[in-house]
Amino acid sequence: MKKFPRILACVLCLSSCFGRNTPENLNAPGGPLDSAPSGGRPVDDNTGAAIDSVSVTDDEGNTISFDKPFARIISFYSAHTENLFALGAGASLIGGHSTCNYPAPAKELPVFEYTGDPEYVIAASPDLVLIRPFIRRRNPAYISALENAGIPVISLYPESLKDFDDYIRRLALLAGADAEQKLNEFHTRLQNIEAKSAEIKNKLNVFFETTERETRTASPESLPILAIEISGGVNIARDAKPVNQLSSIAPYGAEKLLSQAENIDAYIIQTGAMNPSNSIDALRKRPGFSTIKAIRGGKVLFIDEKIISSPVFRYLHGVKTIAHFLYPDEFDEPEALE
Repeated sequence: MKKFPRILACVLCLSSCFGRNTPENLNAPGGPLDSAPSGGRPVDDNTGAAIDSVSVTDDEGNTISFDKPFARIISFYSAHTENLFALGAGASLIGGHSTCNYPAPAKELPVFEYTGDPEYVIAASPDLVLIRPFIRRRNPAYISALENAGIPVISLYPESLKDFDDYIRRLALLAGADAEQKLNEFHTRLQNIEAKSAEIKNKLNVFFETTERETRTASPESLPILAIEISGGVNIARDAKPVNQLSSIAPYGAEKLLSQAENIDAYIIQTGAMNPSNSIDALRKRPGFSTIKAIRGGKVLFIDEKIISSPVFRYLHGVKTIAHFLYPDEFDEPEALE
């Protein structure tokens, strides 16, 4: 799966920072900062010898050099947080954004908002802050304040699935973790699903909805559409165009969708902040939608956007969920996530 040339999707005023744990308590004995690991010196993969210094260049072109992994990281993006836990480096995190809610330990992290007062972050004394490019575009003054205070800021966001491995390796290097086993397992399992679905003869036509507004779908090169194709589905909205080059959201329109009502075998809806709908009854009440074959027959799947549109290892679970939904006789239902 490392060969995929698909483009990844996805998606201010100052206010006080808020959180489940207040920044004032971060340095207390036994608190997050007190228990953070010191990290180890990077090691050459070929010789096993210690490396005096390594460098990481982020997705905004900024380069940072360091001689040991960062041990007190604040993450402003849920995917960074989730992936660090998946890599076994969750202990390096001393704070996260309010959207960082997986896995369960992420919910216990002190919460920091990049729309609040940067002094709360500065006072926590992180040795690294992780963002994505969207965050700097959203609030450049906040990020500049952190950098001016001497806090390193790294911005990462893979623009395509083929960039996922490089993204994960850089994240692992920053935290002193090993990425290869997780990456190999991830790709092997995706390849197994794709190989099995390739043998299915009567493939289902699928429409994927990102938001009810303008009956939006995802662009043909996005993660959700890729998941459908890996699972053996046929994207019925292959001609959808994204709203702009930085987005995978693509307006499709109810009229255009309804013109293909009888050809849509399965309907998948992404749920989350952008699209809270999770009721098939509400879907049937939309004008004309009860004529859509999939909706008429109840072949509708509501799926969490964080397992299908985010660059995380849980994307594999999203693919498994879609595969089972489309072809339950061919694919087992995936085990529930913890």
